[in-house]
Amino acid sequence: MPEVSKPRRAVVLLSGGLDSVTVLAIARGEGYAVHALSFRYGQRHVFELESAARQAARWGVEEHVVCDLSIGRFGGSALTDASIEVPQGRSEGEMSAGVPVTYVPARNTVFLAHALALAEVRGANDLFIGVNAIDYSGYPDCRPEFIAAFEAMARLATRSGTEGAALTIRAPLQRMTKADIVREGLRLGVDYADTHSCYSPDPTGAACGRCDACQLRLKGFEQAGVRDPARYAVG
Repeated sequence: MPEVSKPRRAVVLLSGGLDSVTVLAIARGEGYAVHALSFRYGQRHVFELESAARQAARWGVEEHVVCDLSIGRFGGSALTDASIEVPQGRSEGEMSAGVPVTYVPARNTVFLAHALALAEVRGANDLFIGVNAIDYSGYPDCRPEFIAAFEAMARLATRSGTEGAALTIRAPLQRMTKADIVREGLRLGVDYADTHSCYSPDPTGAACGRCDACQLRLKGFEQAGVRDPARYAVG
């Protein structure tokens, strides 16, 4: 009997937000067997994990792992420390000026390290992450230089890398505008109504519409010429 080829495997970092779900759709569209990885790290917008679970099921992932991390205990971010106010109503100029208080120290480094460990165990050579260098709102760990540096480190620091595996960090949204991302997701069939991007949702999970994440998202939908189907507390 002919040998059955094994599917290409990938680990996808899945927050449940617009970008990560689009990346999940891209990976599945390219034929990858996906191992989705999400994190409960003390984030205030924990509603995103509910969206991540539903999207993982919708896109037929091989497994969906949710890791509990302690980085929220360190504080230093409005996303993990209730004493730090989430910025509201900032202009584009204000968003692009420096690193915002919603930056979680070393978050993407920690996330990718866990994704790398899962990839080694599952035999995946590709790690997908939804970082963006255009609408990235000042986060240093979303820059192309960071992704390239982490990929180089991964090939040096892992058994699979030293044995010749072509470990690759895939950031397909890196050079896309938010409008481009929305268009691509809609083309692939993403249900954006069941994605959660807001940094400061109300107790029911409705998005605030005014934090940086909401404003960038709403702008993307507007420029794409479609209505954002997410649930907002205002407007």
